[in-house]
Amino acid sequence: MRLLPKQDPIPELLVGHETSDDAGVYQLTDEIALIQTVDYFTPIVDDPYMFGQISAANALSDVYAMGGDPKTVLNIVGYPIKKLGAHILSEILRGAADKVKEAGAVTVGGHSIDDQEPKFGLSVTGLVHPEKVWRNVGAQPGDVLVLTKPIGVGILTTGIKRSAVTPEQEHIVTETMAELNKNAAEALRKYTPHAVTDVTGFGLLGHGSEMSRGSSVSFELQLSRIPVLEGTYSLAKAGVIPGGSKANHTWLENDIHYEEISAEEQIVLCDAITSGGLLVAMTEAEANQYVEDLHAMGMSHAAIIGTVTDKNEKLIYVKK
Repeated sequence: MRLLPKQDPIPELLVGHETSDDAGVYQLTDEIALIQTVDYFTPIVDDPYMFGQISAANALSDVYAMGGDPKTVLNIVGYPIKKLGAHILSEILRGAADKVKEAGAVTVGGHSIDDQEPKFGLSVTGLVHPEKVWRNVGAQPGDVLVLTKPIGVGILTTGIKRSAVTPEQEHIVTETMAELNKNAAEALRKYTPHAVTDVTGFGLLGHGSEMSRGSSVSFELQLSRIPVLEGTYSLAKAGVIPGGSKANHTWLENDIHYEEISAEEQIVLCDAITSGGLLVAMTEAEANQYVEDLHAMGMSHAAIIGTVTDKNEKLIYVKK
């Protein structure tokens, strides 16, 4: 559903909202374009410091997905200060500040309101060369698809809320969300990706369908190649599924063809993710080397998960 009004074309606006891309891009000079994005949400882990880290990594990710470097951030805070006191908020802000520093950016301020439920996020400004902007459209038949982080985050964080995960699983999913896409993006710059997005709230299939639709192609994904966090399938089978993942599955039902894929596996592929990895369409030769680079950097989950084909009846075809 499109709620934003259509606007007249502006030559300087390189990326607007028309293709549901990860951020807006506005050209300032022949060599500098401004990237702008914003994201915030309610706590998904109990540790306020880690919540701040995850929120920051999630918001910063959109700049990396556009090929840019984050430069400044503004905190966005909704918080019941009288109910929870200042210490928890201080820890959230400290976690975010540490992650922003890791990204090489700087926090320049923000805005807060008194709210009944804690909410936190960032507005991020980044820079990129106008000719080096990555878009979520442009995938070409013959490309392969690379995913840099595992999926299953939404299901596991729901498991945390229901005390249904092990301490090890909680640690792994928390660290996965807090990991910046900085290294994955910087490693990608020596290649020529045709389309890039980050996998977040609409899940792997949701963001993949945006990429395939905008590129006028179809995707073929191989389930066995898709990295999934340990424990995800068993939790899904037990009904530990966030509402967002169910909504994604319903929203995509006419766009996806599943070939012998179970109901639980379908939900996992639609899982609503926080601070997920990059989904990249690129040539197979470059993809093989890119995945090798990521593995050498310790990103062992990075994998080629499918191929790009000519446009077919469905946007995405999923096989075992």
